Amino acid sequence: MNYLIIRRLSTQPKLAQIPKRWKSVVGLEVHAQISSASKLFSGSGTHFGSALNTSVAYFDASIPGTLPVLNRKCVESGIKTALALGCQVNEVSMFDRKHYFYADLPNGYQITQQRAALANNGKMTFPVITPGKKVYYKSVQLLQLQLEQDSGKSLHDEQLKRSLVDLNRAGLPLMELVFAPDLETGEEAASLVKELMLILRRLQTCSCKMEEGALRVDANISIHQEGDPLGVRTEVKNIGSVRSISQAITFEIHRQLETVAQGGVITNETRSWDAENRRTVAMRDKEVLQDYRFMPEPNLPPLHLNLKPGSKSTEDLVSVAALSEEIPELPEDTRQRLMEQYQLNAETAIILVNEPILLDYFLKISKDLGDVPTKVTSNFLINDLLTYCNKSNLDIEDCSITDSDLKNIVKGLHSEQINLQAARQLIQLLHTNPTAKVNELIKQHSLEQICDLETIEALCQQAISNQPKAVLQYHKGKAKALFAIVGEVAKISGQKANMKSVVECLEKMLKAAKK
Repeated sequence: MNYLIIRRLSTQPKLAQIPKRWKSVVGLEVHAQISSASKLFSGSGTHFGSALNTSVAYFDASIPGTLPVLNRKCVESGIKTALALGCQVNEVSMFDRKHYFYADLPNGYQITQQRAALANNGKMTFPVITPGKKVYYKSVQLLQLQLEQDSGKSLHDEQLKRSLVDLNRAGLPLMELVFAPDLETGEEAASLVKELMLILRRLQTCSCKMEEGALRVDANISIHQEGDPLGVRTEVKNIGSVRSISQAITFEIHRQLETVAQGGVITNETRSWDAENRRTVAMRDKEVLQDYRFMPEPNLPPLHLNLKPGSKSTEDLVSVAALSEEIPELPEDTRQRLMEQYQLNAETAIILVNEPILLDYFLKISKDLGDVPTKVTSNFLINDLLTYCNKSNLDIEDCSITDSDLKNIVKGLHSEQINLQAARQLIQLLHTNPTAKVNELIKQHSLEQICDLETIEALCQQAISNQPKAVLQYHKGKAKALFAIVGEVAKISGQKANMKSVVECLEKMLKAAKK
């Protein structure tokens, strides 16, 4: 059981001590835009960034007399996703009208699947890495996966005091995934979304580009004392990044705990996440339950699927068995393969799978350099390449280093042509000079590792002369004093000396001097 320790937030007064332990409960609703050339019920395009109101069919604009035509590819994508998430795909599902008024919803209702969804009863098990690098697995139930259409977008002009509507998004195909409230922390919620994104990208059913609105997350959050019923929940809408998911949920849990500690009451309301100020902000309350007046969609017949094992899809009927054969290797299967085939630990396997390009580099280098220990390759990619990208605020997809360049760096490390310090310099040099070659840069910048024993002995002798205090401490039994002398060798050699040879040489020379 994971209990929360209440912390003080800079924007809130200090908490009084709460006598009982509290538990947080988090449930997610995810809207994933299906990768399709056309919308769910019309032939309009789905390209992001099109000129305003240029991807709008008559049906999208709710012109009288127009009828919806269900997009087969969207149905197939929904089925693939459901199968990958362990869902029970329903032989018959139905569409409903969900009535509510928004200016950017021309019909006055949304076509969704409320009563009989495409799939139910799924389960996701995913890894969570805590800040202390501890890895554990968490499971969450997927209650429902349904198909529905998106609404348009309202554009508000503050200067002209008017609102305009862009209907390019109206009718875009969505999968809504409703998860059970099985999560407890922001880290778990962010890890769930990361895993879901990896699965959807492998299936190619959603681009998961959150910056384009292709994946949107709503979080339902509540707190309660151990043994008590669930508390009143708040909903944080349209969280726009994986990092914001963790931050928004963590903030909202602490806000609720502090509110209760100060004698306040949690109200059922919708809140938004202010990423700039890192806090949730109230939008509207939910004290009055909205009546969506669900009713069957009269213009769409029930969706029938073929659930027979071994069946094939026909023009009129989609076969679930046929689509199940198209499911690729899923992220967890890849992690297990990495640990079994390449003897990687769980944390390394998780990091590689979380970064598909990094995984691709690892597999290619391991295949081409079979004599190089896989740990050398994985450590370099994670500890050096990924770290460089993170420090440079650079997505690894935008790093201009090729897999061939990375292979040559790893090869140089393994053969001791260069050391780790030189490898890190090469990453920076190759990113700023994409057309350069590894061997040319090594010669141009004199990055070759010093391995000649006579040269190393001379460097060690100079370092011993420069560090008499460290030498004395080492002779008195303080083994850690050797590091100071090793550091002196690194400094004198310009970080080019082979440190393994340096340590061996220093130990030999210091032992001889003691005699």
